[in-house]
Amino acid sequence: MFDMDSRLQQDSLVLGDLPLCRLLLSKDANYPWFILVPRRANVSEVFDLSAQDQAQLWKETINLAQALKQEFAADKMNVATLGNVVGQLHMHVIVRYETDAAWPAPVWGKVPASEYISGQVDAIRQRLRTMLTQDYQEAPYVAG
Repeated sequence: MFDMDSRLQQDSLVLGDLPLCRLLLSKDANYPWFILVPRRANVSEVFDLSAQDQAQLWKETINLAQALKQEFAADKMNVATLGNVVGQLHMHVIVRYETDAAWPAPVWGKVPASEYISGQVDAIRQRLRTMLTQDYQEAPYVAG
């Protein structure tokens, strides 16, 4: 049974599901920062997934990164799976700008997280609706 790590639940908002992954939005408005979490139990490394799930994870990551780069006019896309703090496998897909708060450094711990203001999450959800395929199932919005 798939359960999402409590830290991911605390630090992000659920946006919806792709065929393999739950799509999250980090609760840090400094960057358009998305997280893909494969809906598989007890997986901490990419190689823990089946070959089919590995291919699907990469497909979802690439499709999301390409769509975000275009939609958000990114200077650079950061794609990473680290898992040093949260052991559950998750893929960060972060839109970066040369003008963002951490550029050119990694986003982790560079500046304090900034809360989203009213309407920002709804605007991101609307943008996702227009850029993701019919494979995307949007989750109901729950503020928090």
